[in-house]
Amino acid sequence: MYNLEEIKTDQNEVKEEMTESKKAQDQPGEFDKNFELEALYEETLDKRVSTGSVVTGTVVQVGTEHIMIDIGRKQEGQALIREFIDENGVITVAVGDEVEVLVESINPSKGIIRLSKEKARRIKIWDEIIQAYQENTFLKGRVIERIKGGLTIDIGVPSFLPTSQATLSPTSEAELEKMVGQTIEVAIIKFNRKKNNVVVSHREVLERKREESKKKLIATLSKGDTVTGIVKNIMAYGAFVDIGGIDGLLHITDMSWGKLKDPKEKVAPGDQIQVKVIEFDPETEKISLGMKQLTQDPWEGLEYRYPIGKKISGKVTSITNYGAFVEIEEGVEGLVHISEMFWTKRMRHPSTILEEGQEVDVVVLGVDQENRRISLGLKQASPNPWDLLYDYYPPGTVLNATVKNVTDFGLFVSVDENIDIDGLIHVSDLTWDPKVKNPRELYKKGDVVEAKVLTVDPENEKFSLGIKQLSPDPWTQVANEHPVGSIVKGKITSLTDFGAFVEIREGVEGMIHISEVSSNKIDNLGSVLSVGQEVEAMVLRLSPENKKIGLSIKALEEAQEKKTVISHDKGVEKVGTNLGDLLKELQDSKNKG
Repeated sequence: MYNLEEIKTDQNEVKEEMTESKKAQDQPGEFDKNFELEALYEETLDKRVSTGSVVTGTVVQVGTEHIMIDIGRKQEGQALIREFIDENGVITVAVGDEVEVLVESINPSKGIIRLSKEKARRIKIWDEIIQAYQENTFLKGRVIERIKGGLTIDIGVPSFLPTSQATLSPTSEAELEKMVGQTIEVAIIKFNRKKNNVVVSHREVLERKREESKKKLIATLSKGDTVTGIVKNIMAYGAFVDIGGIDGLLHITDMSWGKLKDPKEKVAPGDQIQVKVIEFDPETEKISLGMKQLTQDPWEGLEYRYPIGKKISGKVTSITNYGAFVEIEEGVEGLVHISEMFWTKRMRHPSTILEEGQEVDVVVLGVDQENRRISLGLKQASPNPWDLLYDYYPPGTVLNATVKNVTDFGLFVSVDENIDIDGLIHVSDLTWDPKVKNPRELYKKGDVVEAKVLTVDPENEKFSLGIKQLSPDPWTQVANEHPVGSIVKGKITSLTDFGAFVEIREGVEGMIHISEVSSNKIDNLGSVLSVGQEVEAMVLRLSPENKKIGLSIKALEEAQEKKTVISHDKGVEKVGTNLGDLLKELQDSKNKG
């Protein structure tokens, strides 16, 4: 490799030799003689052969130190062999090869013509540089190294390529480093032969070629053409693509048949892509490009590929309050409405069971190809839990349930972790005790209770259970054990203006109307009865289905009085076993009265 100082030295050597020759012309004696010999010697050479000229010669001998070259009229010159040895130490010429050399000096007295291949090359390079500058043509050069402010380019002489002239767009350090070692074309934008300085531009080459390509493209481009381009810039709404000197817009909606949130999902700067010309205006040079147009519209024939009822797989692309969109193939998204997500009517947000990117199984519910809509069902892809519930837990099943929530009207319970259906135990089905009005008195969240399945209604989505149904109905037992006319014992639980309530057994209360307390008129029950008092009364009325029992202390007393009278008149033995008959007669007379 060479440097600027070496080139200057070579040029100076040529100048010095030419100066020495001129001096000889001005001095007498030997110098006059030498000058005459040199002039005579030069006359015998081809007119092109003179000191400082570049000639073409033929290699006639390859020596150890010199190469002998025939430069015309059987005149031979010599050049240093080192100028013909490459970087690997190999001699690059052989006898018979033609080479260009510079005539450095002619010594007639010694018959020696000194030649230089390297200096001839440099002179020729400067001729090419000047010609390229004047004719506005390009030269090829190899990028040698990265330097401050740009690159060094070998175009025969070291030249400077500024960073701003390296590419069409602003160039990063990494991009400049990548250029080292490459062979590129450059335009000469400034030079100084005296100082051996050359400034070149690769950008000008690219701009000129792009302009030529642009003109050719405008003349031949048509709507519908498929072309290859390079992605230049990416915006939120799409990407600009260089298709040969002209930038076209590839809108985000024309990148894919599906929905894209960001153009970077499909392309990246520097990508080489194929696009189709959608619109083209030669006057304004505006071009609209498309990628998806190179493939078939996926909605065509969709109704045949996805018949109603078909189970398919897809990927969740977005989630909204009203449902989720699922991509079943590129460019085709269907909506799973929230009503088609859950078998139960309990409303939840779709995000509670789905997330973007999740793979799901869905069932095709409807296809509207004209409006590009497809309805999908998520719940239909799995068994209906109501059917499972009815199969696994039919009415009458006794099971353990976990209390999930306690409300004023009952308990919500879970019976199976694999079935997403909650059952309801109504407050009226918790206990036979009518005094229990608030479920929180008996249960709390997390309690495990034993219950009996009362109803499973898939159509109306009702699942009811009961706890009290696990024990006998005390009203039925009371009705069997204490028919009308029988005597019962109980404790007064409360007093009202119209009567007293008596607990006959747990969960069963009868009422003694104020008129049935005594034969005498009573204005205040508290004067004759008290809460907690044990009393005996006769059963006057009985309605288990309505949970009502009418009692009477007065009737019992009247029956006992009548028994006493009869006993007095007919004897105790005869009447002792007929108290029930007396009570019945008394009851019958009351009913008639």
